[in-house]
Amino acid sequence: MTTALPLLFLNHADVIAAGGNDIAAACRDVRMALAQLRAGEAEMPPEVSVRLGLPGTDQARAYALPARTGAVAAVKWTAHQPPAAPSITLLNDAISGLPTGIVESATLTSTRTAAVSALVLQHAASAPLRKIALLGAGAQARAHLHMLATLFPSLTAVTLWNRTAARADTLATQLGPTAPWPLTTTQDLPASLKDADAIVTCTNAPTPFLGPDAIRPGRLLLQIGYHEVTFDAIDRADIILVDLWGEFRLTSAKSLFQMHRAGRFPETRVSANLAQLALDGYTPPPNASVYFSSFGLNIFDIAIAARVLRDAAHLGIGTRLAL
Repeated sequence: MTTALPLLFLNHADVIAAGGNDIAAACRDVRMALAQLRAGEAEMPPEVSVRLGLPGTDQARAYALPARTGAVAAVKWTAHQPPAAPSITLLNDAISGLPTGIVESATLTSTRTAAVSALVLQHAASAPLRKIALLGAGAQARAHLHMLATLFPSLTAVTLWNRTAARADTLATQLGPTAPWPLTTTQDLPASLKDADAIVTCTNAPTPFLGPDAIRPGRLLLQIGYHEVTFDAIDRADIILVDLWGEFRLTSAKSLFQMHRAGRFPETRVSANLAQLALDGYTPPPNASVYFSSFGLNIFDIAIAARVLRDAAHLGIGTRLAL
């Protein structure tokens, strides 16, 4: 016998309609999750994963990322099988334990990442931001362009670089006409970085392509992607920031954590984490060179998913399912 439960399913279009790409709201969600985590009102256990693909291969994995924030307990399930990474979030009422929703999460992941970058750009720049170099032309680059247009309309220019010119040109054609600042593209990496006050890397590069020359006084470098920054470049930065210094440092392929496992980056070199930036008002010294490593905390995804599910129910968006 099937029992009807208030289980709401949101597909990609539903998530957008319910505010899943609202970057200002996502920034508030991130701040709230940070405050709850600090107050002991939220928790984020380590992720677990299983191998995808045929036996003997280890190129793709599926990850379960659980967290509780406030009255919501949830798990994000994402399958990293390049070039795709489909994901869903299953939400439960944290008091009764009953499932409340299933949310398609690709948009939430991009929005969460861009919201974290927004908070870093707002709080960690040691000099005024005028020109931004955005590296990459995929989903994360698209979300970051949306974030910059929404929250940083006073920039004077944004330069988009990608190894494949056609992808960058397509993205610029789609988003450039509505941007509040000039959006240009280039395949010349040094030219894209010239005079940039901040660099935001959103690529899947498996080997570093940004060396020490990318680090300079007054510049903020946000590493959002995979393994884009050399150890020597990180070592040159005056200030090192992270969203969190967690157990994932022991397994993550992000540049900073590879550097840590290689014995070249002690924990004591971390200047501040995201909570200290967004909640405590930490600011780097004037004209410091600043490097930020974004790991991506699932508690932010779940905080955003909880808001989107709540708003969707209020607006009558989504499909009710019987469990």
